[in-house]
Amino acid sequence: MSIREKLDISAYLVVGPENTKGRPVEKIIEDAVEAGFTCVQIRSKVASARELIELTRKAADVIARLGKSEEVALLVDDRLDVVLAARKQGVKVDGIHVGQSDIPVEVCREYLGEDSVVGLSARTHEMLEYIKTADVSQIDYFGVGPVHETATKPDCGLDINGKVITRSFEEISELVRLSKKPVVVGGGVKLRDIPPLARTGAAGFFVVSAVSEADDPKQAAMELVNAWKLNVRADK
Repeated sequence: MSIREKLDISAYLVVGPENTKGRPVEKIIEDAVEAGFTCVQIRSKVASARELIELTRKAADVIARLGKSEEVALLVDDRLDVVLAARKQGVKVDGIHVGQSDIPVEVCREYLGEDSVVGLSARTHEMLEYIKTADVSQIDYFGVGPVHETATKPDCGLDINGKVITRSFEEISELVRLSKKPVVVGGGVKLRDIPPLARTGAAGFFVVSAVSEADDPKQAAMELVNAWKLNVRADK
């Protein structure tokens, strides 16, 4: 069974060198995976292609050393070239996450194959209509948000007028209900947001700074994972 078929996005870490307070990216990933995170996305808008390939290699090595290569999906944000180059060098990369303005999902699927994971950020304006009407046959999940405005990704949630639109838990519940694919939610998510977020029916949460910029990333990751599991169980 491919990792795509058993994809778990319940605890999803997005991380890059600009978000770790100078600490090694691979150490943040190690802490998160040991704490129970189930998906890792390498994202950087400042790293070169070669640097991203090396970051991806180190991430894959950490996940393999922890014995989680067949359980924890490793994705790269936006950069199809990085995924392909890393794979060419023998790195186990499970897929890609893109937005509407990035490489089309059908192109990602064509180049990466049927066993790969392809995630898509749902557009902010007219999001409900998009989720209801879009052809989602080539993707595996939607990433939506933000829950709060976030300095990590200040362009997250921008509408056509450049205004940040945050998502209420009621709106997220509606998105989840209408979506044909699993939905992972993030954007400024903190520990206090996990209980109401778990009750929306979302498949998971994604975070950046809540783990990667925490004083104790492993402890922060454990608290998020435990809160999610507790509240998902309580809602069933």
